Amino acid sequence: MTSTLTHIRLELAREPGAPAGNPQYGWDIVAVLDADGRLDAAGCRAEAERLHVRRFEDNQTIATGTLRQGPGGKWLLDLEPEDAPDATGFRFGEERFVAGEYVSLTDADGDSHTYVVAKAAPL
Repeated sequence: MTSTLTHIRLELAREPGAPAGNPQYGWDIVAVLDADGRLDAAGCRAEAERLHVRRFEDNQTIATGTLRQGPGGKWLLDLEPEDAPDATGFRFGEERFVAGEYVSLTDADGDSHTYVVAKAAPL
């Protein structure tokens, strides 16, 4: 089984306030995925210095940081302190990061948002 450093683009899916979704609001993530498109925890630890996250709105960078596995195996989008509070992936360890799939993130305020995987391309 091969793991690959991958650029993942998440775009806001349909939700109240965005009935058609919003491709201008989301996240870019660089992570190691296994052959099934799931996060490879061992690969991510080995490539920790290359993992990156970027939160964007209207194609403008709002916050940057890194992806890391936190307590209990939860995946955190660990943003730089001066940028913004962190976000937590909901069941990120089980999700497939394949174009067309949906994943959820919980922000620091406890609000959950669903995103569509718009892109998952090897680097």
